[in-house]
Amino acid sequence: MPEEPTTPPRAPAPSRRVPTLVLAYDAPEAREDSRALAVETPVNLVYGGVPYAVMMATPRDLEDFAYGFSLTEGVVAAAAEVRGAQVEAAEEGLRLVVDIAPGRLREHLARKRAMSGRTGCGVCGIEDLASLPVAKPRTGRGPDVTLPAIAAALSALGDRQSLNRETRAVHAAAWARLDGSLEAVREDVGRHNALDKLIGALMRAGTDPDRGFLVITSRCSFEMTEKAAAFGASVIVAISAPTSLAVERARLHDMTLCAIARSDTLTVFAGGERLIPGGA
Repeated sequence: MPEEPTTPPRAPAPSRRVPTLVLAYDAPEAREDSRALAVETPVNLVYGGVPYAVMMATPRDLEDFAYGFSLTEGVVAAAAEVRGAQVEAAEEGLRLVVDIAPGRLREHLARKRAMSGRTGCGVCGIEDLASLPVAKPRTGRGPDVTLPAIAAALSALGDRQSLNRETRAVHAAAWARLDGSLEAVREDVGRHNALDKLIGALMRAGTDPDRGFLVITSRCSFEMTEKAAAFGASVIVAISAPTSLAVERARLHDMTLCAIARSDTLTVFAGGERLIPGGA
């Protein structure tokens, strides 16, 4: 079972409190206050001593991020190909030095492309439309998921978003077991980063993609669908709406995509045959 989130050594805290002034339209004076903000810092991912990408991320669970990002970006194909990750302080941010297997490193360096990421950016730096990522086909149909399990996961998610309760500024990605209980939750200012961190945690724990489903608090774009498919998940539930390409990719990968998920309803955009109304 993945460990609960921890702040990695030498990384700044994931939130910072700053002084503020609160102005009321009908009050004559401002009120002094303070507010916790989510920390956003440049994280330079480095493989074999060669910088690969700079992502704006929340500096927590960065080892999970190294694993998940490496998989969903196609740098590695399995957790065993990542031998470790080290967070290092840099002048303007952090360096995340990822140690991968020699053979995989040679392949990576041979196809290395320059990429500069931003919060919420999933395809910065690709050279042409043919370079859009496509996950490898999943083996097997994947599990059925009950609607009560989805409802239970959605209900439990709020209590597991500690950083968002503090800052109201971060996204979450969660892995729910088939009974709806939450096995792991990761948060980040970037929705892609939150999902990469979650996938990394699941990779490190050896979690079977057929034993649960994904829940994300953000909109579901095609990159989110591709990352879920790269991990092998067959069901993704999004609180916000999907994009048209996300739906197309879900159908391509034979995934179930539910979105606009609320406490009483959800909308199915693809793969409704996996959803069953009652208990198991």
